[in-house]
Amino acid sequence: MRYAAEHKDETRTKVLRAAASAMRQHGPDGVGVAELMRSVGLTHGGFYAHFRNKDDLVAQAVTQMFTDAGRKWDRATAGLPREQALGTYIDRYLSATHRDDASRGCPLTSVAMDLSRQTGDARAAFDAGVASLLARLSAWLPADAPAALASSVLTEMVGAVALARAVSDKTLSDQILAAARQSVRQRTALPALAAGAMP
Repeated sequence: MRYAAEHKDETRTKVLRAAASAMRQHGPDGVGVAELMRSVGLTHGGFYAHFRNKDDLVAQAVTQMFTDAGRKWDRATAGLPREQALGTYIDRYLSATHRDDASRGCPLTSVAMDLSRQTGDARAAFDAGVASLLARLSAWLPADAPAALASSVLTEMVGAVALARAVSDKTLSDQILAAARQSVRQRTALPALAAGAMP
């Protein structure tokens, strides 16, 4: 019985991660249940062993996105002093690597507009994810930082990545990210990066 429960949990997580990736690329409305289940080697009928309906899938996939993102940042910043953790977060968030990997990047840069059109549990899951990101960022900011700084900085970073992805000119895209890195570093009392430094 324990193996069966563990296997079901593993299968559910596999489906959620596939759904999260698809949602980042196509939005919740662009994810078909039958195609999603096929992509992970399962039948359409097996979907209902894990989720009540598609809305339940979307809400749980949103939670999975933020959970996986949080674990990634925990690994990247583990054991670092506050200032270094903040710098690592900013530089990696505003990087070409993050820009170029929308299928695994921060949920805010890929699904924010789509989630604003959702209702119920999906919105609640998204709200909780945003709150968790803000709490993480706030913990790394200087103790005397204004209360609104975390929201403002996160908004600037999300907007910069979204814009850098949207423009077709790679040079301009790189410039957008570089300018945002320097701006956010300055606003959070971190030293500026050397000219041409890449995160």
